[in-house]
Amino acid sequence: MTTRLRIAVIGAGYWGPNLARNFRGSPDWELVTICDLDASRARRVADQVGLDRIDTDLAVVLADPGIDAVAIATPARTHHDIARAALEAGKHVMVEKPLADTGERGRAMVSAARERGLVLMADHTYCYTPAVLKMRELIEEGTLGEILYVDSTRINLGIVQPDVDVFWDLAPHDLSIIDFILPGGLRPTTVSAHGADPLGAGKSCVGYLMMPLTGGAIAHVHVNWLSPTKIRQMIVGGTKRTLVWDDLNPQQRLSVYDRGVDLGLQAVDGAERRDATVSYRLGDTWSPALPEREALGAMAQEFADSIRETRAPRTDGRAGLRVLSVLEAATRSLAGGGAVTHVDDPIDLASELELAGGAR
Repeated sequence: MTTRLRIAVIGAGYWGPNLARNFRGSPDWELVTICDLDASRARRVADQVGLDRIDTDLAVVLADPGIDAVAIATPARTHHDIARAALEAGKHVMVEKPLADTGERGRAMVSAARERGLVLMADHTYCYTPAVLKMRELIEEGTLGEILYVDSTRINLGIVQPDVDVFWDLAPHDLSIIDFILPGGLRPTTVSAHGADPLGAGKSCVGYLMMPLTGGAIAHVHVNWLSPTKIRQMIVGGTKRTLVWDDLNPQQRLSVYDRGVDLGLQAVDGAERRDATVSYRLGDTWSPALPEREALGAMAQEFADSIRETRAPRTDGRAGLRVLSVLEAATRSLAGGGAVTHVDDPIDLASELELAGGAR
C-alpha cells in the first residue's frame, strides 16, 4: 500500500475548510494541521474534520520535517510570500486561485519550484469537475470540430470583495476552464476589458472581457456581482457541434448540439463568393453521462499523483501564469478605458526569469 503523503492547510477562512475536509478524507493524504493566525478559527475547522493539531505560526509548520506539502487558502496578496517560504523549506505547494496577485510574483513562485524540483499546483477546482473533464475530452477528440467561440457567464448577487475587483474575483474560474479545455491552453495575444462600478465601490462590480483565440476564434467572459439571478454557463461553439455547460443544472450539466450554420460557396460570373443565404444544420441534441465526484477530491488525488510521479500536475504553475497574464492585461485595458491591450506571454517571461536567476 502506498504511504500517504502528509499535508498542512494554511488558512481557515472561506476555502480552507473545503480543502481540509477533502484532504482529511483522501486515501492519498494525511492531514497534519490547520494553520491560521486566528487560533479560534483554526480550531473550528480542525474540530469539523476531527483533527487535534492546529498552528498559528507558519514557521513551525514549515520547520516540521514530517510535512510533505502545504495547501494555501489565504488572500491572494499573501500567496507569494507563503509559497516561496514553503518551497524554500522543501514543501510541495498547492495554491488556490489566483496563483498570485501579480504576474511577477507568480513567475517567481514557478521559478522557485522548478529550481528545487518541487510541485507547484494551481487549485483551479473547476478543471477537476466531471463536466469540465468531459468538455476537454470532447474537444480533444474533435467532436466539436474547430473551435469558433467561447461565451462564458458567471453572475450572481455576490460579495463585493475588499481587495480585488470582479474580474480578479470571478474570472479566474472561467479563464482556468478555457485554458484547460482548449488545446494548447489559453494564449490570447490581446484583451479588451470593460467594467462598471454603479455602486461607487471604487472597483469594477460588473465586467466584460473579450479576447481573440487562435484560428480566428473569440472568447467572451461576463462577470457580475450585482445580478439577482445566478448563472454559471459556458458555450463552446465549433464547426461541427456546440457544447453548452450549465453548472447549475445537475440533471443535465452538459448538452451537445448538432446544430449550426453552414456558409456555402457559389460561383457568380466565374468568381466565388459567399452564398447570400445560409444553411442551417438541425441535428440531434445529447447529454453525456457524467460520474458523480467532488472536484476537490479529484484535485487532491492529482496533487498526490504528480508528486509521486515527479511530473507537472494538470493545473500547474504555468497554467496559473496564463490566467494571471490575462487578468493583468485586463487591468491595463480597464485603465485605458477598454483599450485593446497586449497580453504578455507568461511562458516566455517565466523562461526569462529562470535565466535571470529569479525575481525578488
